[in-house]
Amino acid sequence: MTTIKPTSKKVSLIIVSYNTCAYLLACLASLKKAQGEKEIFVVDNNSSDNTVEQVKRAFPEVYLIKNHTNLGFGAANNRALPLCQGEYVIFLNPDTLLKNDTIEKAVNYMENHPEVGLGGARILNPDGSLQESVSYRYPGGRYAKAETSNLAGEIACVLGAFMIARRKLIEDLGGFDEDFFLYGEDEDLCWRIRERGFKIGYIPEAEVIHWGGASERATLPLEVTRKKILAAYTFYRKHYRPETIARIRHRERLQAYWRLFSLSLTKFFTRNPARHMEKKLRYRLILEMTERTIP
Repeated sequence: MTTIKPTSKKVSLIIVSYNTCAYLLACLASLKKAQGEKEIFVVDNNSSDNTVEQVKRAFPEVYLIKNHTNLGFGAANNRALPLCQGEYVIFLNPDTLLKNDTIEKAVNYMENHPEVGLGGARILNPDGSLQESVSYRYPGGRYAKAETSNLAGEIACVLGAFMIARRKLIEDLGGFDEDFFLYGEDEDLCWRIRERGFKIGYIPEAEVIHWGGASERATLPLEVTRKKILAAYTFYRKHYRPETIARIRHRERLQAYWRLFSLSLTKFFTRNPARHMEKKLRYRLILEMTERTIP
């Protein structure tokens, strides 16, 4: 059984915000009550919802970095990383709430598991139900067994809403890969940590409430799909062999053609024409992007 005891290890928390002011203020309020020695960095990606002014007023102790453009998730985290002094760094989404002992339990887990380079918390929906946060396979991983066979540990990645990592290790890796604007950067970071011989861990005793997708609520679903496809193929090109990518692309295109065919058969029977059209547009986008993303 893991020993849970108070720790004096300092923790640096980095929160990237983009038009999530209300969530961010609630998150910071929960961090203020949290146990343990900590420093908090908020990196704002040029929000238009008065985030910077409100954080300055309500939480003057927070280190605030204001970007003049939206740099994306990974690049924004990298802005704060060189300033961190904690032995551990926690990458935290603004639409989260931490329990008072979450940080302490996460740090104790890392102290008791030196083989783990990065760990994820037990993520809960606002209603208390469990949110899927641990993956044992990367995107397209069923076709990439050769590429993943030498990676350390069993867990592929954990949800980026809460990740605690050894700061020195993250610095040695150069932080997040800024080729990923949004989506995929957490999977890539976990991959590179495993390449270094460290495992990815899961910390069930450290609980985090997560709303999810707060910064993308104003984004059209089709645009979210486009961003996810771009992130996936950025990941594939970086980590998979060309023949593996070709198999993934072939499968995705076949699936999209089949779904479009199925939708064409049911278009006169659907009870939700708008949702039906949204699905058609999504699969057409997949065909379009997979055609030009991979030669």
